[in-house]
Amino acid sequence: MTPVGTEPELDDRILGGWLGRIAGNMLGKPVEQGDLWTRDRIDRYLRRAAALPLTDYLPEPADEGLAGALRPEWRQCVRGRIHGSCRDDDVDYAILGLHLLETHGFGFSTEQVGDLWLLRLPYLQTFTAERAAYRNLANGLKPPLTATYDNPHQEWIGALIRADAYGWTSPGDPRRAAALARRDAVLSHTGNGVYGAMFAAALIAAAFTAPGIRDALEQALAVVPASCRLARTVRRVASLHATRLPWEETLATVAEETAGLGWIHTVPNAAVLTAGLLYGDGDFTRTIALTVRGGLDTDSNGATAGSVAGVLTGARAIPAQWTDPLEDTVRSAVFGFDGVRISELAERTVRLARTGA
Repeated sequence: MTPVGTEPELDDRILGGWLGRIAGNMLGKPVEQGDLWTRDRIDRYLRRAAALPLTDYLPEPADEGLAGALRPEWRQCVRGRIHGSCRDDDVDYAILGLHLLETHGFGFSTEQVGDLWLLRLPYLQTFTAERAAYRNLANGLKPPLTATYDNPHQEWIGALIRADAYGWTSPGDPRRAAALARRDAVLSHTGNGVYGAMFAAALIAAAFTAPGIRDALEQALAVVPASCRLARTVRRVASLHATRLPWEETLATVAEETAGLGWIHTVPNAAVLTAGLLYGDGDFTRTIALTVRGGLDTDSNGATAGSVAGVLTGARAIPAQWTDPLEDTVRSAVFGFDGVRISELAERTVRLARTGA
């Protein structure tokens, strides 16, 4: 494992990852419905509220008609109304990943991931591929059949959002992070669904030591098959960015090339995430703002972008408008973790990252 500066630096980077994930998730949550909240519609909403460029949580809707189109939880997620994070699966799975490593260590099995879901996670707080796998587990099926039986969502984004804990606890070691994420992902996903989880975990791990986001992306691409659609799409975004094509045109180009996959599929969301990271260029606020404005699965993409950017910058460099409203508190559906302190989650993650076993 590559050393990551001093111990206080590691502490700050991991806390940055947790804060970034939660803030990015909260930013994107009100508009989490990619078939309704397109890039254009999100920007119209922001323009109407004089909130472009976006530098804070979403503003309240200007009228009742707009309010009805937002997620029901929007009142807990818009600027001026946030008092701690609201519950969301994008944060629940980060907590569950931490709990898995604390309970079973880094040698955990895919079966143990499933056992922990049944023990700690309510069925109705799972969605798409995770709900299919949960149902299969409850019916007595074992991995990898849990991922493939009666599951039309095998390449959707669910496994990717479960990957953060493996990156945070493998600082500077993207291959190790990817291997851990794969062992978790195959419970519910196949193909690009699994590659997305490996890519995200490796990207977060690489962010601890990479000189910049492009280098971190290259390290993350090295852990997945070069010919898979996820890798080809990420490289396509990177190549368009390298030509200095504007962010909007890059996303429009890749949206045409991934049309038909659906707004929760891993591949088009990886494109939005990659564009947010590259055009954000290490600036925390710009990174999560561009990622959420990119549309599709806004809260999941915002969360992962925030995690990567938070690790890159460290917690001390995240502007206070993102962290102060969180009040160091997380709401969670994971049994035994509701109301836990973000700082405590980070401290527990640091202990695992330091031992590495």
